[in-house]
Amino acid sequence: LTIVYKVVGKGTEQMAAMAAGTKLDILTGLGNGYDLTLAGEKPVLLGGGVGVPPMYNLAKKLIAQGKEVKVILGFNTASEIFYEEEFKALGCAVTVTTVDGSYGVKGFVTGALPENYTYFYTCGPEPMLKAVYNATATSGQFSFEERMGCGFGACMGCSCKTKYGNKRICRDGPVLVKEEIIW
Repeated sequence: LTIVYKVVGKGTEQMAAMAAGTKLDILTGLGNGYDLTLAGEKPVLLGGGVGVPPMYNLAKKLIAQGKEVKVILGFNTASEIFYEEEFKALGCAVTVTTVDGSYGVKGFVTGALPENYTYFYTCGPEPMLKAVYNATATSGQFSFEERMGCGFGACMGCSCKTKYGNKRICRDGPVLVKEEIIW
């Protein structure tokens, strides 16, 4: 098991201080995942920051199905970039964007969207997800990065408003389709 994280608070600070092999008590397998049956032949995957790792496993699965996968990775600066070579090794066409222009395409993942794609999958910070929602011409799926209080759907701390009422990211998500999201 590989855990990819960014140190942003006390919890991830403690993780960074742990030695390899440390045993953790974790709750995993919450909610739903991406539906691969909707991808079409040319899906594009957009990952931002710590939203990149879910795209990697998804790319493996789509390539195994014979899909032509394009990947757009977004970071703030060149020093934050990771997994670029891993995606290329899978055979993906990879574009990297950096907000400051220190590597790849200057700007956001939305500025690198290809003209021809059949579907999209995305994971990243909410401002990025909103921008992807507004910039994409096809249907797609969004994996939300949300703080979860209980992980079982009882506290409603991670709920998101949709056309079908509130959905709990920990239980009904984290993946939602474009057509149900209300920003």
